[in-house]
Amino acid sequence: MSETPPLPSYAELVALVGELRSELAAARVEIAELRAENAELRAENAELKRRLGMNSKNSSKPPSSDGPAKPVSLRKPSGRGPGKPRGGAGGALMQVSEPDAVEVHAPYECRDCAGDLASAEVVSVERRQVFDLPEICLRVTEHRIEHRRCVCGQVTAATAPGTPAAPAQYGSRLKSLAVYLLTRQHLPYERCAELLADCLDADVATATLLGWVGQAADAVAPHAEAVRRQLTECDVAGFDETGTRVAGRTCWVHTACTRSLTLYLVHAKRGVQAFEAMGVLPYFTGIAVHDGWKPYKTYTDAVHALCNAHHLRELASVAEHAPADAPQEWAKDLATLLVEIWDQVKAIRAEHVHATGFTVDTLEHVTARYEEIITAGRALHPARAPGQPRRKRSKAANLLDRLDTERDQVLRFAFDWRVPFDNNISEQAIRMAKIQQKITGGWRTAQGAERFFAVRGYLSTAAKQGKNLLDAITRLFDGRGAWIPTPT
Repeated sequence: MSETPPLPSYAELVALVGELRSELAAARVEIAELRAENAELRAENAELKRRLGMNSKNSSKPPSSDGPAKPVSLRKPSGRGPGKPRGGAGGALMQVSEPDAVEVHAPYECRDCAGDLASAEVVSVERRQVFDLPEICLRVTEHRIEHRRCVCGQVTAATAPGTPAAPAQYGSRLKSLAVYLLTRQHLPYERCAELLADCLDADVATATLLGWVGQAADAVAPHAEAVRRQLTECDVAGFDETGTRVAGRTCWVHTACTRSLTLYLVHAKRGVQAFEAMGVLPYFTGIAVHDGWKPYKTYTDAVHALCNAHHLRELASVAEHAPADAPQEWAKDLATLLVEIWDQVKAIRAEHVHATGFTVDTLEHVTARYEEIITAGRALHPARAPGQPRRKRSKAANLLDRLDTERDQVLRFAFDWRVPFDNNISEQAIRMAKIQQKITGGWRTAQGAERFFAVRGYLSTAAKQGKNLLDAITRLFDGRGAWIPTPT
């Protein structure tokens, strides 16, 4: 039989217990570190998933970045099928009563007996019209300025307003076409010169085109000043800004606009300095619609309204990327509420053109429902208590804070029907900067960018007010001066 091993001594047991306690303490520290690291990795993984899931419907990314797999639109289907609505006016090409030219096609030989039809009776005429461009070419007009000598010996030259100062030069219509293609249709200078050469046989240098845009930009200065003054007096105006590349560095394109006016400014700064240079917000006392960027709130004389298209995208992002164990139902409910309110506004306006607002009962219901949803969100994201240290909060919590504290600005469109649901008018105006940048890569000089947006704002306002754009540009070159919009 084997001998029983001796029991450890008291001292050995004490040493063993001490060693085990040290190992347990080290294990607890390691577990705590691993848990912290795991939590950090989970948060990082969730953030990466959120970024991968961002698209034009749940963030401010442009639709062009969505790729082939387009996300589901936030808009509800209208129920109307494709094509012209039943009973709507048609858009077919119709014949005119007075054509510019008539060509008669007569048969000269009978298809049966081959008889001569030169003097035969015309029993009917079938009319067919072709709408086409005439032969495109430059038309050269020579101005001969006569110099006549009086009997007294004095030689006097004729006066001919609008005649060229140089022996040969291009006219105002060609200049207006070039400026239109460059600033309205976003053609690069070289391609514009190529088009003029191919279509009109006009060999125009890119430097000449650049000079024409400069002349147009100088000529629209009175128009820009009139638009700036009218914007400051508007009841409601939208404001937006976007970054762009000018002279190899990031600059900002700002816009202030309404349904009938557009004003642009290119500036090195994004915030208050640019607003002061633009000269609208500092004097604006109406309702300013924007995306909620903090510098806009600097101007307290204006009443502020927030763009709910931004809110719908942010709410969609919160709902889509919520963890399975903590769904953000409040985000879905609030997005649904905002859309339902706007649908009610549109439905009432369609039925009653002169309606100006909801009833008091409806507004109370809207406010109560909004409060109910915010309260549900607060159960997941409590508000920061007074005096509590500032800590990094989730995007859902930050969004809820904004929708709670700025609810008057969020619901401004429901209480004042002059206010739009979103800031799409401004975003559409600012989108042109992105199109131009995508085509050309940016502007080589600050002066070039300023000229482009000066003319672009002029044409945008003219288009909104139903003016012929080519005629509006031609005015800049033929001596009539810039078109000045009347206050609306």
